[in-house]
Amino acid sequence: MAFNPKRVVLARKRRRMTGKGLAEAAGLSPITVSRIENGENEPDEMSIGKLATALDYPATFFHLDDPDELDTTAVSFRSLSKMSAKERDAAINAGRLGLELSDWLEEQFSLPDTNLLDLSYETDPEVAARALRGYWNLGEKPIGNMLGLLEVHGVRVFSLSEATSSVDAFSFWRDERPYIFLNNYKTPEHSIFDSAHELCHLVMHRHAGAQRSRLAEREANQFASAFLMPEHDVRSRVPRFITVDIILRAKARWRVSAMAMAYRLHSLSLLTEWQYKSACIELGRRGYRTGEPNGIERETSAVWRKILAHLWSERMTKHEIAALLHLPPDELEGLIWGLAGPVVRPDRDDILAPLRII
Repeated sequence: MAFNPKRVVLARKRRRMTGKGLAEAAGLSPITVSRIENGENEPDEMSIGKLATALDYPATFFHLDDPDELDTTAVSFRSLSKMSAKERDAAINAGRLGLELSDWLEEQFSLPDTNLLDLSYETDPEVAARALRGYWNLGEKPIGNMLGLLEVHGVRVFSLSEATSSVDAFSFWRDERPYIFLNNYKTPEHSIFDSAHELCHLVMHRHAGAQRSRLAEREANQFASAFLMPEHDVRSRVPRFITVDIILRAKARWRVSAMAMAYRLHSLSLLTEWQYKSACIELGRRGYRTGEPNGIERETSAVWRKILAHLWSERMTKHEIAALLHLPPDELEGLIWGLAGPVVRPDRDDILAPLRII
């Protein structure tokens, strides 16, 4: 297969390198790299080898078909204003690699079908959250595993290996299939809220057609809060006089951050403005502004556990999967980092019934 310059651009952006930086690392001139990336020069095998070494990608990667283009206007980034161009490009291109991994998985396994509501007509995030909870028969109970809930309803979830606080998560639709990419660099509580936030974008803002607005971000936060902490359950469980210690006990029940719990109580008028601000100050003093002391365990993917268990029963390692996809092992690991958890024996049937091996 012919050399594909688009693959060089993808790999360079994943490595957060400029064209000049790649040229220096590969021992090529910036003009040569520019002409290669623009398809103006066909590189020889030696130059391809230099590029592959500099980017730490298999040379075969640069001979694959064009990577999928993501509609960046339809991609939801939570922290778009905080991200640098390099961080955004790296995350977008992680999404493109994730689609290639997803396509390979769809060929190998029968994964759960998509089962989401189209709530783009709904203008009230609280109502939308209740509608989706009702559709999924969740009642008012806390959600024990948000990641597993998404997977069983057909959302394809991948990880982002971006060790930065500037990239939270993003989501998009492709070919009637919803995708969420989570940055597991954050606390487990933060990732759960991110999951619910992105779920809102998938069901409420699918047809927005433009970059997510600040209003859409506020709606997604309100949806996530209502979806994870249903109003009736919160009101029935929380006493009239609320202390910081009660907030900490409550956050453990609904598996959210202490700050998210306090905000929900304030939004339901269970905390006054003064009480809310005082609680936030005290929570910050106790270390809950930047972390979650004594937090919950990170949720893991039943789908990935079962997939890896099956592949390992076939004596196929993650390095071999990466080789089949012509990816460097660290890119594959990055797409599932923090998701797989401990892999169970492949003869177990109780992990996720809708997942079948073809």
